[in-house]
Amino acid sequence: MTTASTPVSAGSAASRLRPPVAHPECAILCVDDEKMILDALKVQISRALGDRYLYEFAENADEAMELIEDLHGDGVQVLVIVSDWLMPGQRGDEFLIAVHRRFPRIVKVLLTGQADAAAIERARTQGGLHRCLHKPWNEADLIDAIVSGLSDE
Repeated sequence: MTTASTPVSAGSAASRLRPPVAHPECAILCVDDEKMILDALKVQISRALGDRYLYEFAENADEAMELIEDLHGDGVQVLVIVSDWLMPGQRGDEFLIAVHRRFPRIVKVLLTGQADAAAIERARTQGGLHRCLHKPWNEADLIDAIVSGLSDE
């Protein structure tokens, strides 16, 4: 039996793209305050990885942390977070450090157009940062960062 998936706008709060999945207990979370970036990430990641994972989206660090907690409570393991650095409220390095303290096994990728070297190093040393990609990113580099992080698991 096949189920058709219905894409959901990445701009809505904690929107979810829920295609039929091989690992419904595993998710990839993208965090960015720009809808256009979330839409691009959704297209690129789902095109490369297909229906193997849930794809989750949040527009800021607070929303993302709430989503991680909700998913964790539902038995869904967030495997990878791709997070912007410059967001309202909490910056990406601070968010990834907070995630690392609570969920150290999540693979963390920082996506930035503006982070300074100190913020990246802080995310690396205190937050277990797997990879930092600079905007505009290359799709192959993004997918490589995610896949290499998943293979390290």
